[in-house]
Amino acid sequence: MIKIISHTIIIILFTVVSQLGGLAWLIALNYKRRILVFIATYCALSLAALWIAPMLGREPLPCISGNALRMQSTVFCILNRQYVVPELKEVLTDYAARMEHDFPNTTTRVLDANFPFVSGFPLLPHLSHDDGRKVDLAFYYEDETGYLPNATRSPIGYFAFEQGPTDCPDNSMTLRWDLAWLQNLWPNYQPEALRMKAGLQWLGDDERVGKVFIEPHLRARYEAQSAKIRFQGCRAARHDDHIHVQL
Repeated sequence: MIKIISHTIIIILFTVVSQLGGLAWLIALNYKRRILVFIATYCALSLAALWIAPMLGREPLPCISGNALRMQSTVFCILNRQYVVPELKEVLTDYAARMEHDFPNTTTRVLDANFPFVSGFPLLPHLSHDDGRKVDLAFYYEDETGYLPNATRSPIGYFAFEQGPTDCPDNSMTLRWDLAWLQNLWPNYQPEALRMKAGLQWLGDDERVGKVFIEPHLRARYEAQSAKIRFQGCRAARHDDHIHVQL
């Protein structure tokens, strides 16, 4: 009974974080060299998803080969979290190309997107990344030497918050984590104002984009005027470490 419970927990956990990991573990249970079979099966399933998902309406974003547009971390790709619908991929490709054209050597980094299969399948801890129509973008950063084309403050792009005023109460029962103990560990980079302002304006002007979420103090800082650019609410995760874009 204990083995059944433990394997059930593993299957649920692997499914929650990567969608395909639970299936790979379930297959591996039939073999003695379980870990090796799991790794091989998971890799095979993930590679197959790159081919199958586009036939079902989801396309992967560039993990390694992208220049102007690419995933921030290979972790997102290993966990199959780099998929979007073709319409959103087109928006992101156009956006990254425009930013690179207006600001040469600019790289647009993508954080969490969506899983390859099944609309409505939750991509935790996000509340809404479940249909291929939402994606998170990293901020553009600079230091005292200028713009940093391949850098974010945290390795995965999340949880390095830009502090500012908020009307949200201090409530631990939401996803609005402060993670104060982490903040001093990040390098002292700042969002690059010209690119942040231009990027928000471009996203707000694009008729294909439905909503853009960012904290109000950053919306004001970068003079984002579009009604599409709004506050995500106090229950959702903070959006002063990334930009949420959806169709």
